[in-house]
Amino acid sequence: MINEKKSFTIKDWAASDRPREKLISKGIQSLTDAELVAVLIGSGNRKVSAVELAKIILSACDHNLRNLSQLSLEQLLVFDGVGEAKASAIITALELGRRCFSEQNLSSDKITSSKDVFGIMCSEIGSLQHEEFWVLYLNNSNKILQKQQISKGGLTGTVVDVRLVLKKALNLLATGIILCHNHPSGNLTPSTADKQITNKLKAAGETMDIKVLDHLIITEKMYFSFADENLL
Repeated sequence: MINEKKSFTIKDWAASDRPREKLISKGIQSLTDAELVAVLIGSGNRKVSAVELAKIILSACDHNLRNLSQLSLEQLLVFDGVGEAKASAIITALELGRRCFSEQNLSSDKITSSKDVFGIMCSEIGSLQHEEFWVLYLNNSNKILQKQQISKGGLTGTVVDVRLVLKKALNLLATGIILCHNHPSGNLTPSTADKQITNKLKAAGETMDIKVLDHLIITEKMYFSFADENLL
């Protein structure tokens, strides 16, 4: 009689096929997405190995790592064999990757176009299911001094305190700011509120020689630029 549990145990595989051993002997680039996730979770359940469990998780996300990164702890716990420790490991690894990508883009010499801003902020807010408002603070060479989340809201909007935005700009000696927020709906059309806060910040900034250089509405794959559309 076949031992069902044993047949799904990674220890019974050839050493070259085990994710950790494969990583050590062949390098991280040799691992598939499922094998990378398997290394994170360490083990499967009574019926499937860590790799098979990772494949099940990825299949539920259409084999898209961005979709995987959007799953909450509670959503990961739905999978048989995934407890809080494994779910936390997946979330932590993906967050580290996101931060690394964000820092790499942030280290670019300077902002030269709206596309540069989108490259920096897409990974930060593009796929969120709630709205967030961020500001990039720039010096007179258009190099980023700092980026900061100003507010976090629900599905349809956030509250932006003009005083806090400009206070930070003054503290950093910034000469320009770029406004960014996402639309979870995927609609790139600026709302009346979007236009109002842009104009309010622009007018307030002018009294302090701080220029609003752009305002981007960001979704997962596209963006709308106030500057590109001559709305500033």
